[in-house]
Amino acid sequence: MWWRNPWLQTRRRLLGLAVIDALLISAAYNALYLRLFKKLPGISISVLALLMLWLGSSYLLGRYSRPEKGEADSRRHRILITLITTAIVLAVVVVILNWGLNSADPRTFRRFLVPLLASICLGSSLSQLWMVRQQRRKRFFLLIGESEQLTILKRELEKDLALNSLDLSYLSTDDVWVGGEQPEPGDRQLHSEAGRQASASAASWMEALIPEAGLDGIAVSETAQLDDAVMQRLLAQRSGGTSIISLVHWAELHLHRVPPELFSSRWLVQAEGFELHPGRVGWRLKRLGDLLVALPLLLFSAPLIGVAALLIRLEDRGPIFYGQSRTGLFGSTIRIWKLRTMRLDAELAGAQWSRRDDPRVTRIGHWLRRLRIDELPQLLTVLQGEMSLIGPRPERPEIEKDLEILIPHYRTRHWIRPGLSGWAQVCYPYGASVQDSRMKLSYDIFYLRNANLILDLLILIKTVRLVSRGQGATPHTDAQPASLAKANDIQATWR
Repeated sequence: MWWRNPWLQTRRRLLGLAVIDALLISAAYNALYLRLFKKLPGISISVLALLMLWLGSSYLLGRYSRPEKGEADSRRHRILITLITTAIVLAVVVVILNWGLNSADPRTFRRFLVPLLASICLGSSLSQLWMVRQQRRKRFFLLIGESEQLTILKRELEKDLALNSLDLSYLSTDDVWVGGEQPEPGDRQLHSEAGRQASASAASWMEALIPEAGLDGIAVSETAQLDDAVMQRLLAQRSGGTSIISLVHWAELHLHRVPPELFSSRWLVQAEGFELHPGRVGWRLKRLGDLLVALPLLLFSAPLIGVAALLIRLEDRGPIFYGQSRTGLFGSTIRIWKLRTMRLDAELAGAQWSRRDDPRVTRIGHWLRRLRIDELPQLLTVLQGEMSLIGPRPERPEIEKDLEILIPHYRTRHWIRPGLSGWAQVCYPYGASVQDSRMKLSYDIFYLRNANLILDLLILIKTVRLVSRGQGATPHTDAQPASLAKANDIQATWR
């Protein structure tokens, strides 16, 4: 069910902040109105407008979100953003009512609006401070898996400052056997004795990794080979109330993605989720949503596309549109069209990724990319049914030939229609290397496992937020290996 989505489960407190703000605004508005005008307005149009303005500004400024990667959370930062939100709401209301509509509303600036927003700001700041305190509470987890899997998790967790509140212990199943090599299967007596020693060692090691205060949870890899002693320890922990989940689900909860090295092909065949298939109700609802959103958006943006087309033509007299072959549903080849943002000779040397400050991008193209205007013609591909509004971004077939060799389970991203935007696009910067493609795949796998209309709506909102900030359209790396030979060294960094 959608309410069990890992993204929602780990953001219950953050979503609670929005609920607290909504209740606070309604209560403060009604209390002040009752005091001044001796009646209750209830949930009036004015209250709803104020709610939408406050909640919308708060979301765009990040008050209901975890800190971005590389950005620490602090009380000072939260209070500052709340003050900025208050100033924006105050300015918008004053401009619309007093200057725009020239309204003679009895809810005057000093008598009603300022005390109202001051009380909302104070109450909301206190809830934000409570959130910072909750997020700083240490949570203890034990992760059990193969050494390669745990090494990958350690490396990726080190990059995310938002996960500093996690206190993690690791138990590698590769270290079960003690005193050297595993005995030969034919030597039953030696095998039994060494097995008991290994079991006792692994179980005692696991016990030593558990803090005195206990664990918030244990995550176990589906490929981990566990002996009876370790299994009994795990069962004892579960009977004592400790949550035990798969390592994949733990990654979904805390990373909001699934590194492809954490699971096997067998798990991929049998795993729950991945329910967005042709012929199912969810697939039809998603297609209906694409049509209901893409058609009005295309009509609304048609004048903007026309202006952009004129500017492209005036800059270098070249063609306005640029077509590319991309990989679509189930590996089929589709043709997408974008507004041209690069010079005419951009790919004389063959297909290659974009890079930071790419000299091939034109002056007009820079702004079209930054505001994502160049992507708007792909709405026609959405209407044709070859793409969706939300899904993995389609990649070029000539680049994917190498990615399928370098990255495990890469072809799973072809199980649904590619999208204009996706979970990878709103959670990770523009990809321009094999490493980036692996990271994007980990987000795509999360989306494939948890796709639903609520998650699609969330991605749409986050896309609007990114576009409004001019973010996510520029590669964060200059690396651009376009062949298997150039990427071999990069592959070794995560394996």
